[in-house]
Amino acid sequence: MASFMEDLWSSIFTAGPTPTLLLATNATFAALQTLLLILLLATYSIHFAILSILSGALWYSINWFAQELKQAQAQTARQETPAEKTPEAIQSDAKTRGTTEGADSDTETEGSMSRKGAQALSSAAQSATASTTLQVPDNSSEVRKRLSVSGESSGYTSTDSEWEKVDDSAGN
Repeated sequence: MASFMEDLWSSIFTAGPTPTLLLATNATFAALQTLLLILLLATYSIHFAILSILSGALWYSINWFAQELKQAQAQTARQETPAEKTPEAIQSDAKTRGTTEGADSDTETEGSMSRKGAQALSSAAQSATASTTLQVPDNSSEVRKRLSVSGESSGYTSTDSEWEKVDDSAGN
């Protein structure tokens, strides 16, 4: 039992459905179905029948998903094994991920940096074009106040000296 609990605890941190986790899940759902059957027989309430149907559907869907995931992992493992890959295939995979130097590169962002630089230049050119088409208002020398959102319309802003006055009056 202690070994099962240790395996269950470690399976929580393992990706994918492990046999220990599936066993615990199936045992839990079986106990839940038993409890719901006992409560249905004791109370004759339709609620327990509905809960049993929902629980059974969830139980089935979890097992179905785990089975599909196992099949997909097995298919992926059959399609691609690391021993069968040649160095040329590894280098071409690295280049398709964005590196410029292939498998010898330390980072995968080196290739994307040149693309980002080109995109930045094109966006800068677009913004420069947009700024030349904008027109400045005729009365640009006029100073306008921003409307207050808080409902205060005075536009008064405090300074540090104002806070010093507050501190002085609080001490008196």
